[in-house]
Amino acid sequence: MAAARGRKRRLAELTVDEFLASGFDSESESEPEGAPEVETRAACGADRSLDGLGGSPWSSRRKGRASEHKDQLSRLKDKDPEFYKFLQDNDQSLLNFSDSDTTEDEEEQLHSLPDTLEEASVEEEDADEDGVPGGLKGKKRDSVSVTLAMVERWKQAAKHLTPKLFHEVVQAFRAAVVTTQGDQEGAEASRFQVTDSAVFNALVTFCIRDLFGYLQKLLFGKATKDSSRVLQPSSSLLWGKLRLDIRVYLSSVIQLVACITETTVAAAVLQHISSSVLYYLTFPKQCRMLLKRMVVLWSTGEETLRVLAFLVLVRVCRHKKEVFLSPILKQMYITYVRNCKFTSPSTLPFINFMQRTLIELLALDTGIAYQHAFLYIRQLAIHLRNAMTTRKKETYQSVYNWQFVHCLYLWCRALSTVCPSEALQPLIYPLSQVVIGCIKLVPTARFYPLRMHCVRALTLLSESTGTFIPVLPFILEVFQQVDFNRRPGRMSSKPINFMVILKLSKVNLQEKAYRDGLVEQLYDLILEYLHSQAHSIAFPELALPAVLQLKSFLRECKVANYCRQLRQLLEKVQENAEYICSRRQGASFSVADLHAVDTWEKQTREEGTPLTKYYNQWRKLREREIQLEISGKERLEDLNLPVIKRRKVGDRKNEDRVEFKDLFDLHSDEEDSTVDFSERGKPGSPGAWQRVKEEEEEEEEEEDEEDEEDGSCSSQEVSSSKDGSPDTEVGLDDQELWRLAQGPEDELQDLQLSEED
Repeated sequence: MAAARGRKRRLAELTVDEFLASGFDSESESEPEGAPEVETRAACGADRSLDGLGGSPWSSRRKGRASEHKDQLSRLKDKDPEFYKFLQDNDQSLLNFSDSDTTEDEEEQLHSLPDTLEEASVEEEDADEDGVPGGLKGKKRDSVSVTLAMVERWKQAAKHLTPKLFHEVVQAFRAAVVTTQGDQEGAEASRFQVTDSAVFNALVTFCIRDLFGYLQKLLFGKATKDSSRVLQPSSSLLWGKLRLDIRVYLSSVIQLVACITETTVAAAVLQHISSSVLYYLTFPKQCRMLLKRMVVLWSTGEETLRVLAFLVLVRVCRHKKEVFLSPILKQMYITYVRNCKFTSPSTLPFINFMQRTLIELLALDTGIAYQHAFLYIRQLAIHLRNAMTTRKKETYQSVYNWQFVHCLYLWCRALSTVCPSEALQPLIYPLSQVVIGCIKLVPTARFYPLRMHCVRALTLLSESTGTFIPVLPFILEVFQQVDFNRRPGRMSSKPINFMVILKLSKVNLQEKAYRDGLVEQLYDLILEYLHSQAHSIAFPELALPAVLQLKSFLRECKVANYCRQLRQLLEKVQENAEYICSRRQGASFSVADLHAVDTWEKQTREEGTPLTKYYNQWRKLREREIQLEISGKERLEDLNLPVIKRRKVGDRKNEDRVEFKDLFDLHSDEEDSTVDFSERGKPGSPGAWQRVKEEEEEEEEEEDEEDEEDGSCSSQEVSSSKDGSPDTEVGLDDQELWRLAQGPEDELQDLQLSEED
């Protein structure tokens, strides 16, 4: 009993690994008392030796009990040779066994991990959604071809939509979208297959137009009375059953938008997406994919698609502004910069559209707008600083390009639109300094168009924010640098459009069109800036430099067209200055009373000034001219202008020689040679009359040739004379022709006056 109690105590002290490695042999009376102790010690030694060799208890268990027991007995021969000899004499079978004695049951009970883990593929996940058993995933399934009859049946059954029917329709729609991408493997793996274009059109039309209306009824039943309440799709009880199918459908719609090239179809799909924005917001991954595609359409699509894509972006930002607004603004700004690299009359409206829509999103949250504006204005300032310090051509080009100019105009327009805003107010000064630095970087005549763009941006910023920015000196400086009296070196075939260029060539500076366009630009810029200050109480002082410069220009300039335009501008500016002076003479407040000054200026703006009224009329005409310039090419293509066909000079001379060959031989007789040359030279002589006659006949024959081409003249009119008789007078001599030409003598008759006269 004591030995058994000691054995139990020793077993309790063993760990689980030691106990499993020692074997499960039951206590036998035939075994000597020292045998279990020897085996236990041998087992402990085996565990320690295995641990020292880097083995683990798990690997020892995988060997099997027979192999473990054999190792123990082999070590027992060295440690206790007497006991090992005893076993050889009494129980030889205990020592004679091999590793194959391990039973298969023991090996089957142990679970072995595979070497590599298999990862489920997208096709297998789709197969799970389709309800395909796991054993059939690797096998190729037979696809069901969709027919028009099936689509019609789905349309009728969709009026009472069920989750199972919705699943079938979604799988068919997905198969149809896969065909547009040319993915043959994906089409074969799909449950359905769409091969006919008529079936494709019918299925897509059904899904885009009607399916989500039926889905809305399935999720929420009857429409709620409170129409202003927004129903979240995830709040429906059936959302768990339909969630996967809705996600597959939304992903397929995004793929469909990327593949469609027809504008009308793409517009219908975008309208469908706009109505299903709430469903996209439920799936963040699909929503991010949608936003990327909408930004691409917003920047590169057709005009209608641009607007619809922007509406989708606005709806997403208004529902989840804190999540998506900042990433959308960043992506849209980068896309805007990328797409305004080149500017032409045809691309300028699209660039203006991107500016206005991007500013509308910036206005949704001024805090987020400040972060982006500060970052990107700082980038512009860094580019300008590098260009000013290094003074190299490469750094100049990093500033003097369309992307830089359009970014400046974007932020000037953004601050002007969002103003008044306490968040964006601190950015006005650094932005205006960047624009002024851009003007001063290379102040040469070749970059006058870029200067005009910067001046317009500063004028817009100053007018909208109420901040005084010294814009006028950059305009008046041009009058001092350009000699408008200088004769142009060459004539240009067409005017220069300053709106779509940044730099002039050396050839342009010598053309007359350059000075004509420059005077128009100076006229426009002075008028725009002074109009923005027309209601100011300090307008006479602000306009004084412009008045002096215009008077000096009118005294020196000798070109009538330039003087006429700028004299009209000078008269309007002086008229407005006199109007402001007359109004402020009656003011009873001092200059230091800022509140009273603001009230006075506000009242003056509401009443209107002479310069404001003139500017409004000029603006309407100017916008009409700009529209005509933009669409000028299209208008000329629409007009059916007549085509003028000109004959070559050589061909015309040859025809004249053939036609008038006999005319030169008419008077080759000897009688003609006796005619006095002095008489032919007189205006009234027969010789002179004969030459006039020949010239008239040549002109008549030329007119007859043109009439014959139009089919409006007959040969009889060609040969007829002035009084309608045939031209048979060619055979008459010169004296008779002279008498006929003189006609009868004029007879004078006395006038009989009446008594009343």
